Amino acid sequence: MSQGLLLFAHGARDPDWARPFEAVAARLARQRPGLAMRLAYLEFMSPSLEEAAHGLAAEGCDTIHIVPMFLGTGGHVRRDIPPLLASLESQYGDAVQWLLHPALGDQERIIQAMAEASLAWLDGPAEEHP
Repeated sequence: MSQGLLLFAHGARDPDWARPFEAVAARLARQRPGLAMRLAYLEFMSPSLEEAAHGLAAEGCDTIHIVPMFLGTGGHVRRDIPPLLASLESQYGDAVQWLLHPALGDQERIIQAMAEASLAWLDGPAEEHP
């Protein structure tokens, strides 16, 4: 079984918006050099979820983990992703398993990291914080 990781973010017209997501993808690539991974966007940026998914499938991934890089499970996660997944499932049938995970912002460790980062501004001079 070959696994792939598809990071899925909203996208924006401003290319600088994507820097944090690109930084996450770069860290993952350094931590797992052999990992088949793509960063995809819902709108305004490319690749799309479908393009990234096709790339991972072409690399031989038969299980693809989709991680919504959203702060919460809002409309995009509930409304926009399911039809995209349904389309992929119909195209690939049983050849690829698509595993949609919860939005990152709904995970306890992310909530804790955001709380700690917020409090860090109170704990020291601003020049110590990125």
